[in-house]
Amino acid sequence: MILLAYVMLGVVAGIFSGLLGIGGGTLVVPGLVYLFGMAQHKAQGTILAAFLPPVVFLAFLKYYQTGNVDLKVAGFIAVGIFLGSMLGANLSLSMPELLLKRVFAVFLIVVAAQLMFGR
Repeated sequence: MILLAYVMLGVVAGIFSGLLGIGGGTLVVPGLVYLFGMAQHKAQGTILAAFLPPVVFLAFLKYYQTGNVDLKVAGFIAVGIFLGSMLGANLSLSMPELLLKRVFAVFLIVVAAQLMFGR
């Protein structure tokens, strides 16, 4: 039964990913932590493993087929992600879990405030 709950969390994240370009960090990580009791570090690592194949093979393909992908820009961003993700992972793993949760929460609040009150 818990496996079905994981699938349903993935379905919700997939819908939001395809619709808004979000899902892994904003939905699955909190879901794994608060619904399934997973540690923050493990939740973040788990979503990195789970999210890559479906995003790359399905959502990207749909956007690409409709001409809504700038491959040049994506390539440059990918270089930054390649470099930054290792730095971010090392930084994350060096933090105590409570601090990491608080940093994550502040990030979500800042993003939400910008979306709500920004231009």
